[in-house]
Amino acid sequence: MDHPEQKHQRRVRYTGTHPKTYMEKYKELQPEKYAETVAKVIEKGNTPAGTHRPILVSEILDVLRIHPGQTGLDATLGYGGHATEILKRLDRSGRLYGIDADPIELPKTQERLAKLGFGPEILSTRNMNFADLDRILPESGKLQFVLADLGVSSMQIDNPERGFSFKSEGPLDLRMNPEVGLPAAYRLKMMTKEEIEGMLAENADEPHAAKIAEAIVAEGRIGKGIATTTQLQKVVKEALRTLPAADRDEEIKKSCQRTFQALRIDVNHEYEALYAFLEKLPDALAPGGRVAILSFHSGEDRLVKKSFQAFFRSGVYREIAPEFIRPSLEEQNANPRARSAKLRWAERA
Repeated sequence: MDHPEQKHQRRVRYTGTHPKTYMEKYKELQPEKYAETVAKVIEKGNTPAGTHRPILVSEILDVLRIHPGQTGLDATLGYGGHATEILKRLDRSGRLYGIDADPIELPKTQERLAKLGFGPEILSTRNMNFADLDRILPESGKLQFVLADLGVSSMQIDNPERGFSFKSEGPLDLRMNPEVGLPAAYRLKMMTKEEIEGMLAENADEPHAAKIAEAIVAEGRIGKGIATTTQLQKVVKEALRTLPAADRDEEIKKSCQRTFQALRIDVNHEYEALYAFLEKLPDALAPGGRVAILSFHSGEDRLVKKSFQAFFRSGVYREIAPEFIRPSLEEQNANPRARSAKLRWAERA
């Protein structure tokens, strides 16, 4: 039986000389095919669309002291940048467990690592939140090292369908796992002005929390609601329109970033998950086992610092980082998303 000939579909062309939207950046989204284009994007200090550049890699490897034969956990597998270097250190001896709450990106990362030669013989992956790290212990046993990168991966931020950024129009979602919980748009509908103000202050230290909360509630009161990323940006911008003209644009940009951060933390229960993770860590680590945690804002860093200090005082941790470690100026210049990163570590007694 003859099959009808399939009509060839041409790639959608973008206007202008350079791609601007996420889907137009087809070369960046296929790094294995267009390595030269990706290299040029990185050389300019940008992160190619659909990818993620790991931060403080050498410092993390130094802190964790990984060697062949060990068993460890990458508690936030993400794009697999840190995991790739960890697996190289294991040198095909030992095992790395990689967990991630994002069911969309995890299979892609697993396939990417398998193509690099890191298959199920050395890498085990799980779609789960790191708050439940104790669930892997019956299989893994005590761990010699644990890494947690608390930042949002670039491929999540860049994809407008995920709703993590106001730079592109998209649904106001912000869920790490789109199959769990409520999108951010629905959360805002459920919250009172006082709850939104508290969320902005507690999760992002937002100085204009009261004004922004009032504007969000007012938008819902007149029946419009906030369904997209750019709608939320516009509400924040309108709320702060009376700020002094000299600083207005920069202050609005920062408040938009903080508002999205606060809402993302709320939607994904990130503080609760981090607290559970920190409480379970000592029981997961073998004697002499090391943990490294990379945080990106003050609320996270405070939780990590206080937990490490408390367990150090009680003798659970033998040693902790005296101060956090920052990316070098060279790394910050090469990758602007590294600028707010702080690395802390601890060693089990």
